Amino acid sequence: MTLGLNLCCIHCLMCMVMQTEAPPTVRIIHSGHACNVEEERHTERVYTIKEGETLELTCLVTGHPRPQIRWTKTAGSVSDRFQDSSVFNETLHIKKILRTQGGRYYCKAENGLGSPAIKSIRVDVYYLDDPVVTVHQSIGEAKEQFYYERTVFLRCVANSNPPVRYSWHRGREVLTQGSDKGVEIYEPFFTQLQGETKILKLKNLRPQDYANYSCIASVRNVCGIPDRSVIFRLTNKTASPSIKLLVEDPIVVNPGQTVSLVCITTGGEPPPILTWVSSNDSLPQRSVVKGGTLTLPAITSDEAGVYSCVASNNVGNPAKKSTTIVVRALKKGRFWITPDPYHNDDNIQIGREVKISCQVEATPPEELTFSWLKNGRALRSSERMVITQTDPDISPGTTNLDIIDLKFTDFGTYTCVAALKGGGIPEISIDVNISSTTVPPNLTVPRGKSPLVAREGDTVELECLVSGKPKPIILWSRADKEAPMPDGNMQMESYDGVLRIVNVSREMTGSYRCQTSQYNGFNVKPREAVVELIVQYPPTVEPVYMEMRQGLGRPVVMTCRVLRAHPSRVLRFEWLLSNRLLHAGAFDTQRDETEYTIRSLNRDGWGEYTCNVINEAGAGKCTFQVTGKAYPPEFYYDTYSPLWQNRPRVYGFKLQWTQMNPNAVDRIVAYRLGIRQMGLQRWWEQEIPVDGAINKGELMTHNLTELIKPESYEVRLTPITRFGEGDSTIRIVTYSAPINPHLREFHCSFEEELICMFTQDKNDDFDWTRHSAATRDTKYTPNTGPSVDRSGSKQGFYMYIETSRPRKEGDQARLVSPFFNVAPKNPYGITNPPAYCFGFFYHMYGKHIGTLNAFLKQKGQTSSEGPVWSLSGNQGDRWRQAVVSIHPTASFQVVLEGIRGPGIEGDIAIDDVTLEEGECQGLPDGE
Repeated sequence: MTLGLNLCCIHCLMCMVMQTEAPPTVRIIHSGHACNVEEERHTERVYTIKEGETLELTCLVTGHPRPQIRWTKTAGSVSDRFQDSSVFNETLHIKKILRTQGGRYYCKAENGLGSPAIKSIRVDVYYLDDPVVTVHQSIGEAKEQFYYERTVFLRCVANSNPPVRYSWHRGREVLTQGSDKGVEIYEPFFTQLQGETKILKLKNLRPQDYANYSCIASVRNVCGIPDRSVIFRLTNKTASPSIKLLVEDPIVVNPGQTVSLVCITTGGEPPPILTWVSSNDSLPQRSVVKGGTLTLPAITSDEAGVYSCVASNNVGNPAKKSTTIVVRALKKGRFWITPDPYHNDDNIQIGREVKISCQVEATPPEELTFSWLKNGRALRSSERMVITQTDPDISPGTTNLDIIDLKFTDFGTYTCVAALKGGGIPEISIDVNISSTTVPPNLTVPRGKSPLVAREGDTVELECLVSGKPKPIILWSRADKEAPMPDGNMQMESYDGVLRIVNVSREMTGSYRCQTSQYNGFNVKPREAVVELIVQYPPTVEPVYMEMRQGLGRPVVMTCRVLRAHPSRVLRFEWLLSNRLLHAGAFDTQRDETEYTIRSLNRDGWGEYTCNVINEAGAGKCTFQVTGKAYPPEFYYDTYSPLWQNRPRVYGFKLQWTQMNPNAVDRIVAYRLGIRQMGLQRWWEQEIPVDGAINKGELMTHNLTELIKPESYEVRLTPITRFGEGDSTIRIVTYSAPINPHLREFHCSFEEELICMFTQDKNDDFDWTRHSAATRDTKYTPNTGPSVDRSGSKQGFYMYIETSRPRKEGDQARLVSPFFNVAPKNPYGITNPPAYCFGFFYHMYGKHIGTLNAFLKQKGQTSSEGPVWSLSGNQGDRWRQAVVSIHPTASFQVVLEGIRGPGIEGDIAIDDVTLEEGECQGLPDGE
């Protein structure tokens, strides 16, 4: 195979029968731009970061099956929830973090075993804004200017985290408490930070007090945040701002007009800055601000409101002037007729009184004018025809026409005309007909329209017949409960007595009240009627969808259960396989469910089964996908550093997995392994045979070799049964330098500067040196040491002892491995110590070669016993392998000791140190 990926070299499948299921554990590590990480009480971790930097928190988890990870955050006034990260994405990444994103971050891992594991870390975001200096005089003193014998306060404020320390300067002079009798520096009572100063008091201004004052805000360079400063120039002309609006208040305009508001400064030193604000939270999008002028082109009613010009120069309080823009409008014209109120009449009668009322919504209300016409001719107020306009505070925008002692000649059409004095807005005319045929309303529900039966999703029309002249507006509302109507309001208006509901739902079942409104009709006791609405809906069933996996020859039972239905009398059921009817019948309402059983599943039985439960409104559907597909394998992530270094350019990876529900379907006969290098399209595949049945929790292992450094690979694993391929699982294999060597299979070729976490013994005489033959200078000792590393590469690295001066005979150099843990399965200790094969390659060439020793150093032992392996003298110019079985009873380290011989031609080198489980299998070739 090309691309350095030799799948032919992949070892055969190894099965280790062990229960690998384990509840999750979790810990949080950080990366990105941390300023500081500290442990507080109760082991709380606080992670400090500067605003605008990148936050990276990684949740390291163990547990099998692989835990699902979710990040959440709680802080401040709200709880922010992050979107669930994918199963294997453990890193939370926030670019350009904001101060509002500080708080406590939680990582929760759960895999269904035991309780979820939760860890948290507090993120503190540091920032410092530019300081602002404001200047004030003491209350009661002159506001126009600052002059002799006046007291002035300079206040400096900057938003920050952590709290700010302030310092004051006058010109180049540093101001401190007591340094100048005319200056006082206030310590704010609400802070405990020593030396923090905010307020500078200048008592009885002197000539030297007119100067440049600078305030420096500092957070002591935490997170590398530099100090920030601001300068304020105090003169004898310094004064708070004053402004003037060159407009009337209020401004009344017609819609579509362009409005310009002009604001000018009339005083203030330094010159004030002008801004505009609106009572509508923000200025209209189309508004234009140029200097002190605000222009609103083609204004609309929505843009009416209060507009304010604000002037600020940080001296005294800002100046503010406001004006109200009123946009003329006339809308929603209504009328109502009131028969003689003194006799409780519902009808219009000759000789009695009749009142016609007319109402509109007007802006501004004070410009509203009404006029009345009878049959098109102007009508004036008289003894029998009394025109009044009611109090705007009681009933705004209303006019009344009282007809006293109604006569036959008073029948006719009365017109109410509403207008605005300013003009430019179309009038509203409302016609009211008074005649012998004018009668009060009556409401009835048409026959067969209540109860009204509809199916869910239909469009329905609830109808009330309204008679009378004129016909009033009909108000619809719920009669059976306090609930909103379909449009979200408590009432809906109808001009024809019909309430139309589109896409009716089961929640809309109930009683609806139709009621006459006083508007556009008689102002009498409301008439009302009730319409019953019954919404039928198909049965609601469960499960809506279920996947059922089963092996051949086994039984399958499918159950479809009815939860709700209207009408509740379910008529029948039918079972289908891919639209082929299998079974049908009457539904047993006593059981509320129906079953279908396959006694022995065969290949023809695979497919999609549908159960339809049917009533008058339709069918509820349960769907079952019956398949012999195997469940996906679950990759095992808790192997300690499954990656090892083969040679300088390649690496290997131990792939481990368990099979989810291995006994649910037919026996898995093989796995299809696919692998491709990230960024490339081509997949390489092979089958891995499986001998015998797989037990639940059984750990399976496959070694991937010849992976190219530092490339990452996508690995796909698919189980295969008689059914065919099952569900696949994909994971990413990423190369990384060996940081945490693990016990089962440790391999170190010293290619990385970290040298696999080997350390130099601090109590020896000198150190081992890491080198490659390409960089090592051998001109002083040409007849000693290796010319290549163990793999034959001049670029490859190895460790060696340099025996040239100042080294002397007998000097020792010891290289100590990291600790390897031996976890006893028996809580009372290890009764049968495990065996490990410790191996390494050595090069001992030169006439002054001393001794190379290998020791086993166990935890708890003050001194190691004799070497487990030792060799002295010249062994020739070639690499040889040493292997030795060791049997530790506790956590242990291996130590390689080089001892200098009698002369300088005594360099000793080592390479490719390995540690594997089990006894060593024979001696190396040639040994």
